[in-house]
Amino acid sequence: MTSQILILNKKQIQQKIDRIAYQILEDNLNEKEVVLAGIWDRGYKLAVRLEKVLKKISGFKLTLLRIDLQKESSKLIATTDLDESYWKNKVVIIVDDVLNSGKTLAYGLGVFLNTPHKKIRTVVLVDRSHKIFPIATDFVGLELATVLKEHVDVIMDVEGEEDRVYLS
Repeated sequence: MTSQILILNKKQIQQKIDRIAYQILEDNLNEKEVVLAGIWDRGYKLAVRLEKVLKKISGFKLTLLRIDLQKESSKLIATTDLDESYWKNKVVIIVDDVLNSGKTLAYGLGVFLNTPHKKIRTVVLVDRSHKIFPIATDFVGLELATVLKEHVDVIMDVEGEEDRVYLS
């Protein structure tokens, strides 16, 4: 059995989400609309949580978008639950749970490259800093130095389980 080290508990995860929401607000004070594009599935769950906080603290319209990626593919194969008219000429914030190599966020970014937009930002709950793709995170809950063989698991909105982030 692999040992698990608790990194963030439920309260700490919510504190990180709240802080990121305020950073998004500060970065977009003059915007009328922001698109939260969550990478399925844990990135989308994080985007839903961010949307709840942003609805309370901001005055801009929020559009929640789901990105489905074939992460095992060597080329970009992605679908979204909304068409490009929902993000065209708007601020897009791509949301994922953990940044490891950067491939998932790079593929998520690829969805938006053929459509004009105001700006694109990235959000991750945990940045492991093992990038092999040139991806930078704009809003990060926790930067964590890990070795490659370690794994970061994010448990959020799983029935019967308390939210947590752990290292195994």
